[in-house]
Amino acid sequence: MSSESTEVHHEEHGEGMTRKKIFKVFGVLLGITVIEFIIALWLVPAGHIPLHWANPVYIVLTLFKAFYIVAYFMHLKFERIGLALCIIVPILFIIGLILVLTNESHYWVDLRA
Repeated sequence: MSSESTEVHHEEHGEGMTRKKIFKVFGVLLGITVIEFIIALWLVPAGHIPLHWANPVYIVLTLFKAFYIVAYFMHLKFERIGLALCIIVPILFIIGLILVLTNESHYWVDLRA
């Protein structure tokens, strides 16, 4: 009896992963991967897209895939605070690391002056 009430509770809040949702997530991840392969194996080598445009596209698509994996397969989509912390905290650390590394490598210093 308690398992039935738990299932109803999860369905009311949309927290259950049904087959339809699983295949939707699979389709999204497969679609993003196919787009990445088309860019990497056809558009860039053929010269349709320059590499300096393709790299940011790869990064954005990879971040989108990472969001989907964390949100659905780690079940953090249903925990708003957990998902926000899993995304915001590492991004802040990465931005700080990039700033420290560019400062240490003297990237911002104009050596011609």
